[in-house]
Amino acid sequence: MKVLLFLVLFTLIFSCKKKEEQLTIAVGGTPEEIRYWSQIIEEFEKKEGIEVKILRQPADTDLRRHGLAVSLSAKEKDPDVFLMDIAWVGFFIKSGWLEKLRDIDSSPFIEKVLFVDKKGEDLYALPLFVDCGLLYYRKDLLEKYNCSVPSTWEQLLECSLKVQRQERKRDPKFYAFVWQGAQYEGLMCVFLEFSTSAGGSLDDLDSAANLKALSFMRDLIRVYAISPPNTYTEMKEEEVRRFFQAGKALFERNWSYAWILHNMENSPVKGKVGIAPLPAFKGGKRASCLGGWHVGISAFSDKKEEALKLLKFLVSYETQKKLALNLGWNPSRRDVYEDKELLKKFPQIKKIKEACEYAIPRPSVSYYIQMSEVIRPYINAVLAGRLNPLEALTKAQRELNLLERTYR
Repeated sequence: MKVLLFLVLFTLIFSCKKKEEQLTIAVGGTPEEIRYWSQIIEEFEKKEGIEVKILRQPADTDLRRHGLAVSLSAKEKDPDVFLMDIAWVGFFIKSGWLEKLRDIDSSPFIEKVLFVDKKGEDLYALPLFVDCGLLYYRKDLLEKYNCSVPSTWEQLLECSLKVQRQERKRDPKFYAFVWQGAQYEGLMCVFLEFSTSAGGSLDDLDSAANLKALSFMRDLIRVYAISPPNTYTEMKEEEVRRFFQAGKALFERNWSYAWILHNMENSPVKGKVGIAPLPAFKGGKRASCLGGWHVGISAFSDKKEEALKLLKFLVSYETQKKLALNLGWNPSRRDVYEDKELLKKFPQIKKIKEACEYAIPRPSVSYYIQMSEVIRPYINAVLAGRLNPLEALTKAQRELNLLERTYR
């Protein structure tokens, strides 16, 4: 009996110890992305002999940030490694949640993106992949209705009205243009693109250019009706992607990940999709919100040495190439863009790279998250018809002025 009790206690202690020694990584995204993460982690485990547990997060970016913030503010040991939207990195650094990275060669990475990962000369994170807003379009429908790929929002509107009028005879639920309008961070990205392409910016929120941009966004839903009425209630990345992929839209604003999904064997739009930079207003300049996810190590991790090995593995040439080939993610390393196998299998990466040349970052201030939380409800209220654009921008600007004074 004593021997049996000893064996039971030994097994429990050993199991707990083994569990404690697991490295943890927090990742989220689409089901396809989560499945591939399991494969990537398995490769790392075989290479390094380190067991890793995946902590699955939601696809929604705000929910992912909130979940991490709860753990990190409580100084919990897990997760050891986690991914961050580019917009969070500055706040995470300022909060003291990220471990300073040492023994890292950052020279292969795109410098335009790397600036968010630094505080002074110190490096706290690395970009896992680079992203930017793209215009997806149905090649077959543009050809059928004699429309060209739009370079201006005015051209997109004209073509959309023409195509939607005819396609509604086939499908009454067809909408020409789908984009992210729900009240979350994706709406900030879309507003930044419309704003910049109208000559505006987030530095002067209640400007005439921003008034033009926001009025146009509202009218896409409420006047021209080329965007569905649930744009401001439900439309996030995956809702937009699935709507377009079902063959119910002409244009889609989304990130690069959607390309591979649109061209899967079971996709109704396989082979019918093209990619272009987002349009600008007539006389304006194109703009694409700089996106992407970065990887860092928790300042409270008790496995920092193992965590650094995992981080290096994730940003290595080989892993970056695999993420591009299997998930369509744009490499953050410049050298991967020259890979012959990647260019052969993923030729559209050149078009994505071209579109990303118009990329603009969100404001690199430590209080950007709070800034976004001030602006988003007002933009969404305009799309919902609860506020007029001038009233919304004026009120948001007042709140931003108070926020800036607080952080000064």
